Amino acid sequence: MIYDCIIIGGGIAGMQAAIQLGRYKHRVMVIDSNDGRSTLCKSYHNVLGYPDGVSGQELRNIGTEQAKNLGVEFLNDKAVKAEKNKDHFEIQTESNSMILGQTVLIATGVMDRIPHIPNLFSCLGISVYICPDCDGYEVKDKPTLVIGSGNVGANMALILTYWTKDLIYINHEQKKVSETIMDKLHSQRIQYIESPVQEVEADESKLKAVILTNGQKIAGEHAFVAFGGNEVKSDLAKQLGVEILENKHILVNPRTKMTNIPGVWAAGDVVAHSEQVTIAMGDGSQAAIWIHKWLMGERNG
Repeated sequence: MIYDCIIIGGGIAGMQAAIQLGRYKHRVMVIDSNDGRSTLCKSYHNVLGYPDGVSGQELRNIGTEQAKNLGVEFLNDKAVKAEKNKDHFEIQTESNSMILGQTVLIATGVMDRIPHIPNLFSCLGISVYICPDCDGYEVKDKPTLVIGSGNVGANMALILTYWTKDLIYINHEQKKVSETIMDKLHSQRIQYIESPVQEVEADESKLKAVILTNGQKIAGEHAFVAFGGNEVKSDLAKQLGVEILENKHILVNPRTKMTNIPGVWAAGDVVAHSEQVTIAMGDGSQAAIWIHKWLMGERNG
């Protein structure tokens, strides 16, 4: 069987595209390894209709049922190889399944680099945050910790001064902070601590304190993490000859979301733009509209 579209990645962008294509009555297969960024966040706070927040997993669960009701199929597996045949694409998975499709949507996303710190992951999205554009508002005028690495963590602390002046930066990886940035930290009266974090003390998902390896305990109910070196999952796109930027994000047509390879689209965080749930939704929907046009024979965007 050759599917009308293979969607690689069942996160926010992939799921929104699946729903749109399902509503077009297309045969769609979503290949998802269920370990993407959206599985980690316990609450997104800037999504229309969810003023009290919604978890990535809840959005995924709702979206999966919505898509299945439209006939969309799902394969819990990891795509590892992508090739273009004469008239279709071939996607091979980790379990050695071969999925064929007329078109491909790459929605493989980005994965944040967060060192394993006991009890930290359970707090993500509730009391520990990653994105200041998404969640800077959550720490407005509140004491806030920043756990990070070198200049990356320091710059996060400086960005957060828009929201709060009560900041402590813990350089967990003890990488060098440049003199210029250190001067900025001092000028903003941001306390600087250079020490690894041994563990996070939390009440379920609510941060209580950070315990350093020297035994020092730093109380705090809110924190941001910033380590840099996030993984952009564009390897499959590269296999297909898709144009990749130096930062490994995929370049697409801003109108159609199609890549430089005919029949291959990309959407969500893997594309070069702000990494936002709401943008991912729009990307997925827009890509699906143009995939439908392509399948209907409209080949000019």
